[in-house]
Amino acid sequence: QVQLVESGGGLVQAGGSLRLSCAFSGFTFSSYFMGWFRQAPGKDREFVAAINWSGGSTDYADSVKGRFTISRDNGKNTVYLQMNSLKEEDTAVYYCGARRGIYAAGQAMSGRTYDYWGQGTQVTVSS
Repeated sequence: QVQLVESGGGLVQAGGSLRLSCAFSGFTFSSYFMGWFRQAPGKDREFVAAINWSGGSTDYADSVKGRFTISRDNGKNTVYLQMNSLKEEDTAVYYCGARRGIYAAGQAMSGRTYDYWGQGTQVTVSS
């Protein structure tokens, strides 16, 4: 069974930065592509970023392009989300997801694709 544990969330002022981490355990991390999603109060969960097994392919939501960077360290079984120039509208619970198989952008952007999810980490951006 895959387990995912997110960390790194917190309270930050607008314009600041945070780095989220998602620790993966249970199976071979490099067999999985990974995604970050977020859910703000009263809204549906939305795609943020995704990355293939090697880190060679990444995709981002338009709302975070140029500000957020997804990366992974297969030696540490961890995926990261570096968030810069944070805005109030980035406030949400951030979740990482894992799916075993071949990466395809269309699939990776859909929450229904993922087999496993972490418990989430809260990110709050204040003005």
